[in-house]
Amino acid sequence: MSQSHATAYPSRALPGTWGRRLVAGLVGGLAGGLVFGAIMAATGMLPMVASLVGSSSPLVGFGVHLVISVLIGLGLTLPFARLLSGYGRSLLVGLAYGALWWILGPLVIMPAMLGMPLFVMDGMALMSLVGHLAYGVILALTAARLLRSRA
Repeated sequence: MSQSHATAYPSRALPGTWGRRLVAGLVGGLAGGLVFGAIMAATGMLPMVASLVGSSSPLVGFGVHLVISVLIGLGLTLPFARLLSGYGRSLLVGLAYGALWWILGPLVIMPAMLGMPLFVMDGMALMSLVGHLAYGVILALTAARLLRSRA
């Protein structure tokens, strides 16, 4: 193990422990999801998320959004925790991960599921980009903190 790696992760906080990765993904995904959910509520996006499960309720949309947020958080921390080796690097990883999910989620998967055109670029898509970037940064920084803690 290199000295810089040992400094980034104290011996009791190596990101290789599955329990630590699981907690980091759950908490980071939830933290990012709550902030992004507030953005979605303010911009009226939650009914569209609810439509994924046949509802139009913003509350249902918020619940669906949080479930997705946690799953996507786990998608970062379970396989890629070692990428979160410091706060600067985690910030960049979070921005990239948020941008990736912006492309996959609202530009491809969601419109495909709802029978809408793919890759529509409008004001809502740009607000969604802001939300996804915020989500990715909060997820990655929260996860990095949890992976580094001595708990």
